[in-house]
Amino acid sequence: MDIKDFIAGQWKTGYQYKYFSPSLIDHEFYWTEPKINHLLEQSALKLGELNALAYLVPNVDIFIKMHLLKEAVLSSRIEGTQTHIAEALQDKREIEPERRDDWQEVNNYVNAINFAIEQLNNLPLSNRLLRQTHTVLLTQVRGETKTPGEFRNSQNWIGGASLKDAVFIPPIHHEVVELMSDLEKFLNNESLYVPHLIKIAIAHYQFETIHPFLDGNGRLGRLLITLYLVSNRVINKPLLYLSAFFERNKSLYYDNLMIVREKNNLLHWIIFFLTAIVESAGKSAHTLHQVLSLKEQVENEKIVTLGRKLYNAQQFHKFLLEQPIVKIQQVADKLKITPKAANALVTDFMKLSILREATGYQRNRIFIYQEYLDLFETS
Repeated sequence: MDIKDFIAGQWKTGYQYKYFSPSLIDHEFYWTEPKINHLLEQSALKLGELNALAYLVPNVDIFIKMHLLKEAVLSSRIEGTQTHIAEALQDKREIEPERRDDWQEVNNYVNAINFAIEQLNNLPLSNRLLRQTHTVLLTQVRGETKTPGEFRNSQNWIGGASLKDAVFIPPIHHEVVELMSDLEKFLNNESLYVPHLIKIAIAHYQFETIHPFLDGNGRLGRLLITLYLVSNRVINKPLLYLSAFFERNKSLYYDNLMIVREKNNLLHWIIFFLTAIVESAGKSAHTLHQVLSLKEQVENEKIVTLGRKLYNAQQFHKFLLEQPIVKIQQVADKLKITPKAANALVTDFMKLSILREATGYQRNRIFIYQEYLDLFETS
């Protein structure tokens, strides 16, 4: 099917409302729009650079954790949470009680991605895996009463206080199982000659249109993008996330999804999605370059001046790259040194302008590797 001939679905009448019933998608897609070819080429170049960096960066898993945390914060922010990376890195007990639900949602997202990527070693990208991941996503948060891990058995809606004033009403729940089965087949259908980036663009649109769960669809739909790219080895490490682009272009993100449903304009959505890939891959690579530059500067110009403390200082800096917000006892436990020695090491790092103290207290002080954290907060 030529993408420009795609019919997204049809509007059907429920009880006092109209819902959208999407078309099945497990079939061939092709296009004649040159811009898609250009964006696919640009995407391949950017993803190639990102994959190369993933091999070159020592201890890349440390930086994956920070990229993942940034994704969790921004994907959750699209849904209305207000947690920042610095808060998400802290212990839950350090967070103000009224903000702990947001903290939990962000950390659940981290746990959900880690769980899903680990499960890819045992399971294909499937509805079973998505349901299991959904359970992790909604554990002990505001959506935990909305049947975690189960496709919905009632009508949901997007925007508005009720069905009567909803912005969009997904398909009736009786259609969800068939639609999600078709989506699963599409994701795993190796007989289709559809490039992976086009495939996941269509799949993400379809998932968000089906809205198969009562809660958590937005976060799981964005997580699906990374899972698909990792499972098909488009990216070698989970370093690419699109939520930063979607959050910056939130209105366009929702508008472009609606344009498919209302005007059958799948082409417009795919162009938007590929643009997100190009920009996000470029920014991820740029952040990794900045991290390497900062690491080299700190180790070769600052830490090297600490003489006999050099070994512990190097181990401490390695720890900070993984956990850029620390307390004295954490440092002592991690490096297996006394609290007094840990305090002296932290003081040295403050004198070298690597760390800053954030609380202003004499006790229970918190120290932040701000320059490093800023690379993820602002990129």
